[in-house]
Amino acid sequence: MEDPREILRKIRRLELRTRGRVDAAFSGQYRSVFKGRGMNFEEVREYQPGDEVRTIEWNVTARFGEVRGEAYVKKFTEERELTVLLVVDVSGSGDFGSVSQSKRELAAEVAGVLAFSAIRNNDKVGLLLFSDRVELYIPPLRGRKHVLRMIREILFFEPKSRGTDLAGALERLGRVLHRRSVVFLLSDFQAPEFSRQLGFTARRHDLVAMPLVDPREETLPDMGTVRLEDAETGELLEVATSDARVRQAYAEAVSERAANLTREFRRQRVDSVPLRTDRDWLPALQNFFRVREHRLGGRI
Repeated sequence: MEDPREILRKIRRLELRTRGRVDAAFSGQYRSVFKGRGMNFEEVREYQPGDEVRTIEWNVTARFGEVRGEAYVKKFTEERELTVLLVVDVSGSGDFGSVSQSKRELAAEVAGVLAFSAIRNNDKVGLLLFSDRVELYIPPLRGRKHVLRMIREILFFEPKSRGTDLAGALERLGRVLHRRSVVFLLSDFQAPEFSRQLGFTARRHDLVAMPLVDPREETLPDMGTVRLEDAETGELLEVATSDARVRQAYAEAVSERAANLTREFRRQRVDSVPLRTDRDWLPALQNFFRVREHRLGGRI
């Protein structure tokens, strides 16, 4: 087990890094690309040219309009407060990392930036960790200590299982979130069929998928005959990596799987932000914010 003092140091370093990136990159953007969950009624006022006819308040118009010769409309303001849920895959494959960090460490860093962005805008943020079961659920709250606890859990939580059930996690999400929320799903998506539940979640919530990728999973190096262990099932398999046909077939299978995943996101109208352990994730996230802001026309 890791030294508690070292755990605290890691969390503190990650806090400084993520908060700095929030300051540098996401000031204002987070607020503009995620809309509130509804509209609040503010007041009734006189109709003005350009107002939507459907906003006319007919009862008030009937009561006062005949005397004053005016129609009246309802005025609404957007409800800004959001609920954000970070859904993070802690299955066995998330511990893999061939570069400077594992997929799970990458998830913790990105989740930290999103969480600090949320609380800076006075939004609540929660956490759901899953493997082939829901391992941990932390209800949405505000505050720095709350965010630090979530970062700690993403980094150091020890799951009871190493498998992956993405559909089950999304189903549980549907039971704990009763209002439309923003959901960030961080996973390598190495899971059995989850299309139906993905679509259902995307219709109910603002779902953003964040596939986590490590370069060593995309290609097989030429290392002769090696014994590979499945990180989730423990199954052992001997692979002749010196055979060029084997390496090519593996690369093609990985490429096809990635293409199918991208098509599925598009089909279900799910925004996606691929994140890699061998590249700085900040440009990818910044580009996502820019594209989404442009798509929404910069409306707040």
